[in-house]
Amino acid sequence: MRTRPDPGGDRPSPPVPATEPAIPDQLAPPVPQTVARAGAPASPAGDTGSVAPPARAGDRAQYGVCVFLAVLGALVIVDATGIGRGISIADPIGPKPVPILLGVLLLIVAAVYAVDVARGGTGEPEAGEDVDLSSPIDWRTVLLLIGAFLANAVLIDRLGWVISGTLLFWGSAFALGNRHYVRSLLIAVALSLTTFYTFAIGLGVNLPAGVLQGIL
Repeated sequence: MRTRPDPGGDRPSPPVPATEPAIPDQLAPPVPQTVARAGAPASPAGDTGSVAPPARAGDRAQYGVCVFLAVLGALVIVDATGIGRGISIADPIGPKPVPILLGVLLLIVAAVYAVDVARGGTGEPEAGEDVDLSSPIDWRTVLLLIGAFLANAVLIDRLGWVISGTLLFWGSAFALGNRHYVRSLLIAVALSLTTFYTFAIGLGVNLPAGVLQGIL
């Protein structure tokens, strides 16, 4: 019903809405709790339920690599100590320091690698190349590459590096699936000539010229 204002008085105040009854604690939604796994120890108070990652087990086969690096470093150092002094104006320090430094670095790498393996360090195969280990070996490609290297070793003294190197680069590209024969041949010739003159001019090492002696 609508209330009419009193002719001789003020307008009555509007009715006050009723307050909602408070919800008892029993009807409040339950707080979600982490469910502990079967067989797992109970986490202390304040723990969010996170499980610590399991400790990685070291790959004992990697110790063989450490031993190989250590033996290689020791052999390099021993072999370097037998090198003569040969000090000249162009090389005042002699030939010994560089191989000795390489041997020491190999020993350091072997020691660091062994410590990492002992602490449980392992490789990450999933982060490597995408290789299907179940697929068979492509023996055709392997044999073609071996043939290209053997042909270079046999022909380098007779035909010279430019020709044998061209066959090596072109044969390797063919073995790996390149079928642009003319382009591959041009690139192979350019690579063989570049390496020939780089060794001759830049390093002072004369590669065999073979049948092209006097032309190059």
